[in-house]
Formats: sequence, C-alpha cells, structure tokens
Amino acid sequence: MSLHRVSPYQHFQRFRLPLISAALLSAVLLSGCGQQHEDLREWMAQQRASMHPRIKPIEPPKPFIPAVYDPSIGTDPFSTTKLEVGVRQEVQQLNPLLQAELARPKQPLEAYSLDQIQMVGSVKIKGQQYALLKAGNLLYRAHVGEYAGQHFGKIIKITDSQVDLRELVQDATGDWVEHPATLQLQESTQ
Repeated sequence: MSLHRVSPYQHFQRFRLPLISAALLSAVLLSGCGQQHEDLREWMAQQRASMHPRIKPIEPPKPFIPAVYDPSIGTDPFSTTKLEVGVRQEVQQLNPLLQAELARPKQPLEAYSLDQIQMVGSVKIKGQQYALLKAGNLLYRAHVGEYAGQHFGKIIKITDSQVDLRELVQDATGDWVEHPATLQLQESTQ
C-alpha cells in the first residue's frame, strides 16, 4: 500500500473553479442589492430637501432692575435685638424636655461627642455605682443622673460593662425625641 501525498498547489487546483465561481456569484448578488434600494434613497433625499426646521427664536433677556435698600426706612437685618426676639420665640415653641435641658448648666462631659468618650471601668463607692469615663486625656467619674455627650445624654443606668444614656435628638420632622445610647466597656490593649 503506497501513500500518495497531495501538494498544496494540487489541492488548490482541485478547488479553484468552485472558488472562482462562488466569488463571481457573490459579486453579482451584492451589485444587485445596491440597485434594489435606489428608490428608497431617492425618497429619503426628497424628504431631506423638503424639510425646513422651525426654530423658535430665543427671547431677549429681561432687563435687571436692582432693588434699592434704604437703611433708614426698615429695620437693620443684623440687629442683635431682632435675633434675640427670634431665639426667644423659638425656645418658647420647644419641647418641654428640651427646655429643661437648656435651662440647666452644662457638665464637663457634654463638651465631647459620645464617640470621643470611652468607658474604661466602673467602681462602687458607698453603695453608689460610678462609671470611669475617659474623654481626651482626662478621666471622669460619672454617676446616674449626670450628663455626657453633645445630645443632652443623661446617664440612666451603670453596670460593670456599660453605661446606658437617654439622648434628645431631632427626628426627620424636626421634633425632639428621646433616643437610647450606650457606652461599652473598652478592654485594655496593654
């Protein structure tokens, strides 16, 4: 049994006629496609020529007339008495809880936000539970009834592991509502 090898040239010669005929047939079909849509191209050209866009003219700008301010006629907008009256009216409309909070003197831990205060321990002295709170570089001893945080946070309960507070915050409607908060005991990293 002998193997007969076919060279690439012989292979091409065998399929040359069918390839050439397929190429000619494709060229004839593609040339027919261009003539088939000629009427569509003519109609599109006519439509483009007949269209006239209607652009509305831009209105000229209105002249600016500046308002005249005469300080002798009206009240001074920067008057401190006017601001004080507005603050008094606002305080009169406040929630009674908030009015009581605003009337009392501020305590040292209210200068810090709750995320700046850490509970580092607790201690019981003469039967009263105290929380050891670190704020900045200072250590404070706080008991139930004292305040911490910038949202009128009143300490309501102290345990060995946390401090529970009642804060006053504004809700979405602007009303002042009570909100619970806690400070957890921070474990020592040393």
